[in-house]
Amino acid sequence: MTIELKQIVEALLFSAERPLTLKEIRQIIAEATDDEHPESVDGFRNVCDAEIAIALDAVKVDFDFQQRAFQLVEIGGGWRLMSRPEYAPWLKKLLDEARPHRLSQPALETLSIVALRQPISRADVAGIRGVEVDGVIRSLLERDLITITGRSEAPGRPLLYGTTQRFLEHFGLRNLDDMPKATELRAQAAALQTAEAKAIVAPAELPLTPELTLPTPGPENEGQTPTTPQSN
Repeated sequence: MTIELKQIVEALLFSAERPLTLKEIRQIIAEATDDEHPESVDGFRNVCDAEIAIALDAVKVDFDFQQRAFQLVEIGGGWRLMSRPEYAPWLKKLLDEARPHRLSQPALETLSIVALRQPISRADVAGIRGVEVDGVIRSLLERDLITITGRSEAPGRPLLYGTTQRFLEHFGLRNLDDMPKATELRAQAAALQTAEAKAIVAPAELPLTPELTLPTPGPENEGQTPTTPQSN
């Protein structure tokens, strides 16, 4: 059997539990070993990103042409096999019990603020929402949707929070710029931060940071699931 680069890439994507980047695919292929048949892996050690990109495109075209139940999707900075949205009703039923609980409205509001104004402190999030957010922040950390990115230079050096790779995957985003109205909202947030820093207006007159409406979650909450191998 003659193995093609496209088949290797497809096998890696099928077995991966997260999106794979071009660099990761290239490194895996370059470092793979086979003691019994070394020649089967040696021929692929020097593949470049361009060749892998062509293989990814070929896999995508094959799945689309064959009208397979899953598709190749660019998500979270990498590539992943996902079930197609039209099969969501059956997948929802299948995964209903195993699916994680949906995010609450307070969690979504807090997450949108972090996504928009990151890095941001807990106190700033609470100030924008007008309520305590300790429990929500803790929950989002546990779900790996946000992470600690450092400390502020403000008095007390409070922790700063930002979104994670898991956040991108959860909401089906390639990057933060895919968020609805991300550019516009970031510009407004930057203007607000500048105004705060220069004390141009009194605090009571500052406009509230607009909430970011996150897209409907994909894999976990809408039945679109990663394609993973079955256990033997």
